[in-house]
Amino acid sequence: MNKSLVTNLLAAALVVAGYLLPSNILLTVGLFALSGAVTNWLAVHMLFEKVPGLYGSGVIPARFEQFKAAIATLMMEQFFTRENIDRFLSQSEGSPAHLDLAPVIQKIDLEPSFDALVETVGQSSFGGMLAMFGGVEALQPLKQPFIDKMKSSLTEMASSEQFYELLKGELEQPDIMAEMQKNIEEIVRQRLDELTPQMVKIMVQQMIREHLGWLVVWGGVFGGVIGFAAAVMQR
Repeated sequence: MNKSLVTNLLAAALVVAGYLLPSNILLTVGLFALSGAVTNWLAVHMLFEKVPGLYGSGVIPARFEQFKAAIATLMMEQFFTRENIDRFLSQSEGSPAHLDLAPVIQKIDLEPSFDALVETVGQSSFGGMLAMFGGVEALQPLKQPFIDKMKSSLTEMASSEQFYELLKGELEQPDIMAEMQKNIEEIVRQRLDELTPQMVKIMVQQMIREHLGWLVVWGGVFGGVIGFAAAVMQR
């Protein structure tokens, strides 16, 4: 169910009902609810889409280079440390082709990545609108869904056959550990360079857009409450 669409339709229905009955209270509640819901819907839309004439819109695809850089840093600092590579190579029956990074990924602390995303949103034009609903704290319920989706995406990328073959080829080279880390980092960056702004937008969209729909719902609810109060005060 599209929460944003349902909220906007209900608010619009109140406007129509208030106009036809006629009922000043219904009309005012509907107008305030519709304005709150539409404003928040536009704010959510502006996170993912560039809207001509609206400065700061499309912040997610616009920051896709920072997003890729953050993933690269995460993988090199958490997965391919000197200790992890040395432990892997010291296993007598270890084989790069059977390297399973899923348990490692599940243990990684991705909260800093979520905090960085929240900071990016807070510094965008969306931050001002978000402030009306509790600021960046309103995004905290999205933390666990974001972490779960990110771990799933990283696991899928790290388990691809191409990734295994590239990693195997590099690990078999008689290079020192520092050179090995450098080569692995290059592999990771090459893979990430395949990402486009559209792919990054879809990735983040799948993580949080469903939950951001509640901003539209609460925008309609609070707008309706304010509208009801305004209608009563006018009596």
